[in-house]
Amino acid sequence: MGYGRARGSSYEGSASRPSPLAANRGEGGGASVVCEPGQEPSRDERLVDRVHTVMRTRHLSRRTEEAYLHWMRRFFAFHRGRHPSELGEADVAAFVSWLATARDVSASTQRQALSALLFLYRDVLGVEMEWVAEVTRAQRPRRLPTVLGRADVTALLAAMHGTPRLMAFLMYGSGLRLLECCRLRVKDIDLQSGLIVVREGKGDKDRRTLVPAALRRPLAEHLAAMRTQHRRDVEAGAGWVELPGALARKLPHAGREWPWSWVFPATRSYLDRKSGQRRRHHLHETVTQKAVRAAATTAGLSQRVTCHTLRHSFATHLLEDGYDIRTLQELLGHRSVKTTMIYTHVLNRGYGAIRSPLDSLSIAPDDRADPASGRRLDSEAPAGSPELPNHPPNVDRGDATP
Repeated sequence: MGYGRARGSSYEGSASRPSPLAANRGEGGGASVVCEPGQEPSRDERLVDRVHTVMRTRHLSRRTEEAYLHWMRRFFAFHRGRHPSELGEADVAAFVSWLATARDVSASTQRQALSALLFLYRDVLGVEMEWVAEVTRAQRPRRLPTVLGRADVTALLAAMHGTPRLMAFLMYGSGLRLLECCRLRVKDIDLQSGLIVVREGKGDKDRRTLVPAALRRPLAEHLAAMRTQHRRDVEAGAGWVELPGALARKLPHAGREWPWSWVFPATRSYLDRKSGQRRRHHLHETVTQKAVRAAATTAGLSQRVTCHTLRHSFATHLLEDGYDIRTLQELLGHRSVKTTMIYTHVLNRGYGAIRSPLDSLSIAPDDRADPASGRRLDSEAPAGSPELPNHPPNVDRGDATP
């Protein structure tokens, strides 16, 4: 697999030896190693088997598996196809440092590559590697999320149509990530209670969030249309969906039942070669991503808008409305409140919007009084002099509306 070559490095896009992970894989991502009778599998074939076995044992997500395998292959190609048992900490440090110096990758990308290699050595090969101190680390800048004002959100949503429009409404109204919205199943939405249960979200965690009151009727109409489509699929011998984990073996007919269906199914069905079932996948995330980008262009927005911008805007607007940070943390599914605190910096209201507790007291700062009558000497202010305000001044809160 070619990635080009960096000047002054030993990395070659076409390695002199094949990658230890270049063995053919069968369906479902598992390794497919075929040997003649009495023939032992090669060292490389045993490695690819072990990598996939450990990944499935640790229940890594499919995207994590793909990312880790990608970085393992690039690591092997960097060292010209040498087996990892022949490489050590210095070789890992050289590759990770090269990513930062020659490839200018971000700090998160470099950290992901290092995590993949530590997983390979610690979990697959059983080689304990201490923290590599010699690694040249990419600087991790502090970034503020992009947040749209309410008027811009309205313009963006108004420029969208069809199913992506409903999904965008839901991402902004409930604070969902894009894939969380795509992977919603019918059983996870309770329109009567106004709750959504997000299953296997980021970090493999479940959480609950709200269904906006404005979306209950549109969601009910959408689900009614999808149920009609599901009924037609079942009558045509299809109607199956993929089930998580080993649930298909435990509940063999659940994949065809309406509660397990996707809320936003794809427009086409496909034949799963392993099970022989005619299935529908959920709507691919790129459909919604392209629709959001096109809507931002149509609305004339000057900011770079993505689907995640709607989630950032949801969080910021809730803070503007006075909701506490702990409630916001629960709705967003953040593990630490420190992650949620970034939205307090986005508000940027300034000190002029803060009302001192002294302003709520009914006593004036000047204590001069007439000793005989006790009447304040400054009770009658001279003409044209300003009075002390007993309420906070109006402040500009940016593009937020009351």
